[in-house]
Amino acid sequence: MTLFRYRALTLAGTRQRGRMEATDLRDLEQRLHASGLQLINGEPCRMMLPRRRLPRRELIPFCYQLEQLLGAGVPPFESLAVLRDSHPDSRVRNMVSGLLDDIENGCPLSQAAARQPGAFSAVAVSLLRAGEEAGRLPEAVRDIGSALARDEALAAHARRIAIYPAIVASVLLLAVVVALTQVVPELEKLLRSSGQVLPLQTRLLVGLSQAVRDWGGYALLALCAGMGASWQALARSARLRTHADALILRLPVVGDILRKLALARFAGLFATLYAAGINVIDALRASEGATGNLALREGLRSARDAIERGRPISTAFEAAGIFPPLVTRMLALGEQTGSLDNALHKLGELYQRDVSEGTARLQAVAEPALTLLMGGLLLWIASAVLGPIYDIITRLPV
Repeated sequence: MTLFRYRALTLAGTRQRGRMEATDLRDLEQRLHASGLQLINGEPCRMMLPRRRLPRRELIPFCYQLEQLLGAGVPPFESLAVLRDSHPDSRVRNMVSGLLDDIENGCPLSQAAARQPGAFSAVAVSLLRAGEEAGRLPEAVRDIGSALARDEALAAHARRIAIYPAIVASVLLLAVVVALTQVVPELEKLLRSSGQVLPLQTRLLVGLSQAVRDWGGYALLALCAGMGASWQALARSARLRTHADALILRLPVVGDILRKLALARFAGLFATLYAAGINVIDALRASEGATGNLALREGLRSARDAIERGRPISTAFEAAGIFPPLVTRMLALGEQTGSLDNALHKLGELYQRDVSEGTARLQAVAEPALTLLMGGLLLWIASAVLGPIYDIITRLPV
């Protein structure tokens, strides 16, 4: 399919611009008509932009509504048509129009979903295919929505880990830079004009201010260049990215939370795929990318290779050498009881609870620690400046 740039008229007569994938202009016109738009003109995009994925917050209610319609006995085509006509988001309507066109041309829903990579991942396509083969399509759609909701909750935990420290660090850095480049130079002139000997901490502050003014721009350029070079090196070398991800997992406090976060996503997704009737090898292959960490992904790939050679699942995971003992014990329990999906669900819930508690503890410690750091640094700057000023004031004649 080709990405087209188009101009169209809405039902209200207003003009609308946008982009949409279609096989040709006629197909584009049909897709726009199905979305309530009348094509004015369209042309293929000369520059292919990266595909934008539909956000999870839009796909979760879509999956819930589709599950309800399918569960009520409405056929897939009619269910999708209802959602296309009633959904408020134009991106979802365009996606559903693409699904309807492919289904109308004889594709099953799973194959049509595979042609919409911006909305449906390989895992979602696997679940849909398994649901079609087993006659459990509503349950498959429900599992997709549950997996998306679980990923959204875990992503929210990850954002909470990073957002507050990033905000406080940015404010702290901005305050220090303003003080060093704007406030300290003016006060230095006043202090120098008094002729008194400056204390050590004031001399240190003045020297730091001078260094920031003289070399701050070069240091910033060097930092940006170093970050760019590191980014390029990571982009070109999968081995380097794997080592970097392994290093992240070994970070104190944060590394343990990130490991549990990745394993919670993997366990929940693997359990969903296995419960849907997908074999262990295919379920592992489909859920490798859910971890978001190349080191863990290599461990999963190693475990999958060992399972293909006939080793038990728990033994293969233990031999990978990167998974905690709890993972291998739960997998062994699932193998012994014949309920691997239940064991994995329990493992995912346990890790998700640990992530929630760990995030709460980290925030509880990080907030006062960062506040104290910011207050201590600003207090040092204030004392280094106000001490000599106080000496000048006390020497003034009364």
